[in-house]
Amino acid sequence: MKLPESYYQDNDVIKLSRDLIGKYLFTRFDGLVTGGYIVETEAYNGIIDRASHAYNDRRTNRTEVMYHAGGIAYVYLCYGIHEMLNIVTSVEGQPHAVLIRAINPTEGIDIMQYRRDMAVVKPNITSGPGSVAKAMGISRRINGISLQSDTLWIEDRGLVFNDEQIAAVPRVGVDYAGEDAALPYRFYVKGNPYVSKPNR
Repeated sequence: MKLPESYYQDNDVIKLSRDLIGKYLFTRFDGLVTGGYIVETEAYNGIIDRASHAYNDRRTNRTEVMYHAGGIAYVYLCYGIHEMLNIVTSVEGQPHAVLIRAINPTEGIDIMQYRRDMAVVKPNITSGPGSVAKAMGISRRINGISLQSDTLWIEDRGLVFNDEQIAAVPRVGVDYAGEDAALPYRFYVKGNPYVSKPNR
């Protein structure tokens, strides 16, 4: 069953980022379903977070979707190469987001393998946010789409990791964020092979 819209409208983005670990992310394009459970996320805490695209209430054509009510996708292009999937959270006007950094694939793995042009399935098939998006067919064309859609959605299938199984560490690639770069806003399943590096 899909997570309800109300789930995403919690204003504690750090709690949600941790809670999304173990939830199942799915896409359906041209009738082809791909998915798996989330094993790595990063929280971006809106206008007070120097690592956030919406820091200091920055509103641009790109960031405007972050200001919508939680429960939609924010997809952007990073370094002109990689599409990145973020889940918009909290209430309208509060631009919180959770970056999906890695999933443990469980469904449509052959489709992911084709999209990633991989002769053999390896953990890097869905390790790192760019790999997740490419493997699952996610691009900016679905930016702003509802997570209640039949194109992109998240389910709770009862998979739970306890606190001892989850690492909470600083985010990746946000050195520009000053002291906020050290915040423990990255969560991942310890020892999972699909977690991106550095897996400290």
